[in-house]
Amino acid sequence: MALKPTIYKAQIELADSDRNCYESLSLTVAKHPSETLERMMVRLLAYCLNCARGLEFTKGISTADEPDLWVHSDSGEIEHWIEVGHPEEARLRKACGRARQVSVYAFAKSTPTWWKLNNEAISALPHLHVWLLDWTEIQSAADLLTRTVQLNVSIVGGILYLDNGSNSTSVEPILLCQTD
Repeated sequence: MALKPTIYKAQIELADSDRNCYESLSLTVAKHPSETLERMMVRLLAYCLNCARGLEFTKGISTADEPDLWVHSDSGEIEHWIEVGHPEEARLRKACGRARQVSVYAFAKSTPTWWKLNNEAISALPHLHVWLLDWTEIQSAADLLTRTVQLNVSIVGGILYLDNGSNSTSVEPILLCQTD
């Protein structure tokens, strides 16, 4: 019998002064049985960083031909393809051919090795942004999560400040690659 995902409910007060985006978000996130809490937190942070009309979580890990999040245009075209983790270059090449913009949020301890091995090929792809999220910062952010969580997320100068009412932390994404 297959394990079922664990459902998390997140009430997020988002104040992104960098993009002049202020939203009250009510998100339901399914944590796949093989997914870590840190990876799920990166999906939430990617949502906050890219908050836009039409942004949605996909089926995720269990679906090979979908990213973690995406935005479709009104005509059904993929506007933004968002990956979490260390996708292979071939997957990113395919994504760059299907979407107007592709973003990757890499966050594990092994990210420097992944980037060293894939940097040259990935950096040649069009309309791609690759971000590094520090592993210890992501661990601290994941510690804020509970099954039903209320988070205040402020984004100022590219830094995410997170607060769940009793603890707080920050995450500073570092841009590794930007091609247009």
